[in-house]
Amino acid sequence: MPRRDVDLCDGEYYHFYNRGHDRERIFYERTNYVFFLRGIWKYLVPVLEVVAYCLMPTHYHFLVLVKEDAGVCQSPDIPAVSRAMQRFSISYTKAMNKRYERVGALYQGAFRAKHVDEDRYLMHLSRYIHLNPVFAGLVKRPEDWEFSSYSDYVGVREGRLPSPEIVLSQFASGKAYQAFVESYIPQERGVIAELLFD
Repeated sequence: MPRRDVDLCDGEYYHFYNRGHDRERIFYERTNYVFFLRGIWKYLVPVLEVVAYCLMPTHYHFLVLVKEDAGVCQSPDIPAVSRAMQRFSISYTKAMNKRYERVGALYQGAFRAKHVDEDRYLMHLSRYIHLNPVFAGLVKRPEDWEFSSYSDYVGVREGRLPSPEIVLSQFASGKAYQAFVESYIPQERGVIAELLFD
């Protein structure tokens, strides 16, 4: 496994993302999304706390916290997080290849990781992740997209996967977070993208 540009350290937050090979779909139907979410629980939850997520037809976003003793910073061998992500990606790719009689890579390389090193970034990243289906024109409101943690944040659904309290602790309530997300204006998109992907 090649060394990644960003070390994955215990107790730190990261934005993980990846997209389909040649920008193709990685999810074709609802059962694919459900299988993927089960894979997150099986492979990633032992080493990561999933703070926010959004699964899109061609890509995914996770905001995660690396659990203690899971990162590279205190371990000289291949980090547990990278191993878990590799096993998770291979498992999903094999399942998709078998189900749809396809061959080859599903993703455009290994997952990307960006360190989230300040509270402001954490807030804007969660908003960016939750607004992805709106940006793509899939839904009018983020709570209408089933495969995101937004509904857990605003109290529409209570799932076992996301840990929204990490972000919500910076707001008076889930309603205040919802107002923050809904206050997004299109002119902010470039600023947010620059903050998240520079």
